[in-house]
Amino acid sequence: MRSRRNVAPAIDLFPNLKPPHRTLGFHRTLVLIITFLAYASFHASRKPPSIVKSVLGPTIPVNSSNILLSPPSNVTGWAPFNGPDGIQLLGKLDLAFLSAYSIGMYFAGHVGDRMDLRLFLVFGMMGSGIFTILFGLGYWLNLHVLLFFITVQIICGLFQSIGWPCVVAIVGNWCGKEKRGLIMGVWNSHTSIGNIIGSIVASGILEIGWGWSFVVPGALAIFVAILVYLFLVVSPEDIGFETFVSVSETELNAEAIPVEKSENADSEATVLLDVEHHSDSMPAIGFLEAWRLPGVALFAGCLFFSKLVAYTFLYWLPFYIRHTAVAGVHLSHKTAGILSTIFDVGGVCGGILAGLISDLIDARAVTSITFLLLSIPALVLYRAFGSISTVTNTCLMFLSGLLVNGPYSLITTAVAADLGTQSILAGNSRALATVTAIIDGTGSIGAALGPLMAGYLSSRGWNTVFFMLILSIFFAALFLVSLALSEIKVKLEQGRWFSSSHTSTTVV
Repeated sequence: MRSRRNVAPAIDLFPNLKPPHRTLGFHRTLVLIITFLAYASFHASRKPPSIVKSVLGPTIPVNSSNILLSPPSNVTGWAPFNGPDGIQLLGKLDLAFLSAYSIGMYFAGHVGDRMDLRLFLVFGMMGSGIFTILFGLGYWLNLHVLLFFITVQIICGLFQSIGWPCVVAIVGNWCGKEKRGLIMGVWNSHTSIGNIIGSIVASGILEIGWGWSFVVPGALAIFVAILVYLFLVVSPEDIGFETFVSVSETELNAEAIPVEKSENADSEATVLLDVEHHSDSMPAIGFLEAWRLPGVALFAGCLFFSKLVAYTFLYWLPFYIRHTAVAGVHLSHKTAGILSTIFDVGGVCGGILAGLISDLIDARAVTSITFLLLSIPALVLYRAFGSISTVTNTCLMFLSGLLVNGPYSLITTAVAADLGTQSILAGNSRALATVTAIIDGTGSIGAALGPLMAGYLSSRGWNTVFFMLILSIFFAALFLVSLALSEIKVKLEQGRWFSSSHTSTTVV
């Protein structure tokens, strides 16, 4: 049986934060805020490499067709990234980080289901912050050794892989299934908010030295890690609340009665404790067993290609904007970095919209495949007409971010939580982090390949890069065809498309 976790120190220090002084709804909101800040800080510290690419690498001219030419002999930049193969080396940095991240994700989920998620999350955040700062120290130490930067990125990727399985598992412990898509869609905006904060901070201080673009986001991650350690409560029962896994939304928002304070709830508390002890006494689900759960492999395959596209934009969009004339003018490093945040603003709206729609129609796969198919013409339009004016570029970039990040957000949050708590698991709450890690870990393999391929394909022109992105979206949609058809069939048999309560994700 898993031992009971220690309550966060600040909760013990301030008795008024405990029940009956604070309700279950209060603590659920607190958990959502803390985990939001935690993962936003992860992404803020992940953003600097994309911002400093145009400073570390050579300034490469383009011809009239926007085809990248060979760099001139008197290039600026930071060795070893300012040579003829500078763009490819920057792509290898992305590969080093994201490969370690994707591999670490599988192990992180497995470990997360077996230990205190709060302490594990703090460990990942502290390590991520320290190694992000260490990368920036290369500026002041005047380091020009490729092995140093690659090693730092690999270790940082391993620490960052701890974050996602932890925060999704913790939120899954606190949130019921009703309105899960909307709640997690809003909550998952931490990814885009973190990207925006990282972009603005890294771009704003880039001119005083690129090292600061790493040090400040790294320090932010460490600061938020301290807040997580002090205030985050992993599960309702850790603070005196006892809830069924299938608790309804009404129950979650109601005034909760602590087990130890309710005289009339003794028998009910015993039953609830038995449920919790049963769940905790069940062995954590095996890695291969989790892969065989209905829907896991298909959604993981979809996320492989969907995340490939999202992370190519994450790591290369500022560089693309910098080297592509908008209204006949090439933007500065700072302006290109700030303008790229529009994609993430669209991502915030896309994640919320996808979650809301999937709740309304009770069909995660149909929602995801619709967004994916619509994103294909959006990317074509952005590539073809984004250079006409700043307004056109901004609008099409927003639309692309909305449609690309919508399914990516939905799959990594609500879908993963659905699959990790589906009825076939018979109440085993110790599968959520493993399932989440499988889905996002597989997606992260695609995320590692996308930026690397973009680095190589960009030398043949950006049209080639966009063709790769569109092809990836098409393959992502293919993985969901059978699931979407299954959901449509169920809805047609039921004679309704809109649902007032969400069940588990429909699987074949």
